[in-house]
Amino acid sequence: METILIIEDDRDIRSGIRILLEKEGYSVLEAEDGLRGLDQVVQEPDLVILDVMMPGISGIQTCREIREISNVPVLFLTARAREKDKLAGLAAGGDDYLTKPFSYGELLGRVKALLRRYQIYRGKNEKPCGQEKNEAVFGGLTVCLDYNKVTVDGKRVELTDIEYRILKLLIQQPDRVFSAQSIYETVWNEPYFYTSNGTVMVHIRKLRVKIEKDPQNPEYIRTVWGRGYRFGYDAE
Repeated sequence: METILIIEDDRDIRSGIRILLEKEGYSVLEAEDGLRGLDQVVQEPDLVILDVMMPGISGIQTCREIREISNVPVLFLTARAREKDKLAGLAAGGDDYLTKPFSYGELLGRVKALLRRYQIYRGKNEKPCGQEKNEAVFGGLTVCLDYNKVTVDGKRVELTDIEYRILKLLIQQPDRVFSAQSIYETVWNEPYFYTSNGTVMVHIRKLRVKIEKDPQNPEYIRTVWGRGYRFGYDAE
């Protein structure tokens, strides 16, 4: 049974989400603020639903602290629909973003999609990738193609599900230049809008910080100006 942690200060919203998820067969943990939520993360939930505006520490800061200890998927809930607010959540380590008010059907769809990707790409039942050699290697970077295991110079690097999916997409087709639109539609599996470009840029920047020796002069993920991104080749 998959476990979902709800961190939301509004009791009615928290209760409504809990009832919905329990009807779908999920185990649910609850917290009314960020500090209590961080205490619950040690129980290793499979997904965190996190409100942005809360008393005490904000959802953004809570997410940053979650990322210090876990790569569990984080779905933000917020009343703010501005693009800069969405990018702030993604930059903090969030995986998806749902604006209030929302339908329970939309929430459930996002939850199931995040859990499905988490199971596939995080690998609850990891296979010995190094033994089967189903991996892509470029210089000091090794990417397992069966589940989310990435090493740089032999040291494992912890990537979020989205970061791993972007890296896997690029490294499997190093001769291809991917536009922001093609990356977004492939990785997020959603229609691309002009604001989605910023979402892709945020995740590319975070990915470079984790795998590049010098993120300002990347060796692995190169920008092809005016066209998009490609793996491992000089920008054109």
